[in-house]
Amino acid sequence: MSEQPARVLVLADRSAADPALLDAMRARAGRGPAQFRVVVPNPAPAEWHPMHPERRDKAAAAEQALNAALPDIEAAAGGPVIATVSIRHDPMDVVDAVMFHEPIDEIIVSQAPHPVERWFHVDLPHRLAHLKLPITVVDEAP
Repeated sequence: MSEQPARVLVLADRSAADPALLDAMRARAGRGPAQFRVVVPNPAPAEWHPMHPERRDKAAAAEQALNAALPDIEAAAGGPVIATVSIRHDPMDVVDAVMFHEPIDEIIVSQAPHPVERWFHVDLPHRLAHLKLPITVVDEAP
């Protein structure tokens, strides 16, 4: 009987192709079977209305960047990856939305060095701790 792959949520704040994040995904894939879901929070400011045209433009640009990075992401993961840009801005809301629809076994969080306070609302790893899941925090290169 084969082992079920771990379902790993990868939360990437800006660049899902960041070398440190790809290394973390490669390391996780090397530890055993894993199915990766990469999600980038909506880059538009939270105070913008969901129908604001610039909000859609920013999400579309993030989607293009994510699609361009997909070959590198899938190479690091060792296979196909589900990759999306969320409609949500707050990373914790992104995690909650994903976990509402599917089970997650592990989380990899890619953080920019600063201003973490703005993007990840100061303490995302701490906020995720209540989920009682293994969490890997990756600091992006400046």
